[in-house]
Amino acid sequence: MNEQKKIQHILLLNFGGLGDEILFLPTIKTLKKLYPTSKITLVLEPRGKAIKNLTSLINEVKVFDVKGKNKFFEFFKLLLFMQLNRFDMVISSGSNKLIPILLFLSGIKKRYGYDTGKLSQWFYTKAIKLNKNQYAANMYHDLLDDLTLIDKICIPKIDLNNKNTNIFPNSILIHPGVSKISIQKGIVKTIEVGKWIKLIQKLLLMGKVVYLAGGPDDDEIISQISSQIPNDTQNFVNMYGKTQNIVDLANLISSCEIIICSDSAPMHIAIALNKKTITIFGPTDENKLMPKDNWKFIPVYTKKVSCRPCLWDKRQTTCQNLNCLDIDIDDIISKL
Repeated sequence: MNEQKKIQHILLLNFGGLGDEILFLPTIKTLKKLYPTSKITLVLEPRGKAIKNLTSLINEVKVFDVKGKNKFFEFFKLLLFMQLNRFDMVISSGSNKLIPILLFLSGIKKRYGYDTGKLSQWFYTKAIKLNKNQYAANMYHDLLDDLTLIDKICIPKIDLNNKNTNIFPNSILIHPGVSKISIQKGIVKTIEVGKWIKLIQKLLLMGKVVYLAGGPDDDEIISQISSQIPNDTQNFVNMYGKTQNIVDLANLISSCEIIICSDSAPMHIAIALNKKTITIFGPTDENKLMPKDNWKFIPVYTKKVSCRPCLWDKRQTTCQNLNCLDIDIDDIISKL
């Protein structure tokens, strides 16, 4: 109890996209159990800030563009922010070897992060062993190993203000897109548009009601699909442009029976809503990005190539041939 009273303001650093922030939610949930009266501030990148609309666990979100053009200035601003606010504890999920020095200079007494070498061992209160060979939500939760013996049940959960209990009958949501940031970095994680079109056409022939969704980054692929499947097609509902924000998308996912998508933020939202999720995987590792042994969360990947998964562990961009994304449409349909 005394320890709970001492820890009243917790700072969390988790730089990444919206999917990374969703995967971080079980860690935050456990912290709220450990320190129920504490205020939690989450520091993140601009691309992850929508998380504040999907959970009530976070009291405050602070955005620092530490991977942008002015990253050194952003790190300096972050240091000033930490020094000017009275945080009792800081936990960082970053593996950058300079982060331990930054947190030490902040003056925060309790500092936790991954063991990335001597600097982390010197400057963290406790350097936690980094185990990347597991579901990413479990990996993040390892950061609390020195604080709790609470069993890990690391499937993220998000909050929707509108508790929608109406499920569209016989419905399948198709979300074909991935972020443009990924594409700009040379990372391809989705099947070609022709396969999406064939998948939708087959689903319609099966009598399914197909909803199509996407965000601003998906305008090109949505336009190509719409040119082959007109909006007046029976049982086809084009929701592009009708979901104005991440909460609208989450409500749409909640309303459909099944979602079929690529490895992207909508997949993490669907998992956090406990929705049946069929995800197409190419270069990324399904074992690190989806909970295992759960019938609702189904990865689809080709077994024709032995080099996958490769992204992040073996290479930082996808290769040219993309054989790992040569997935048979019938393989996807068989998972329904």
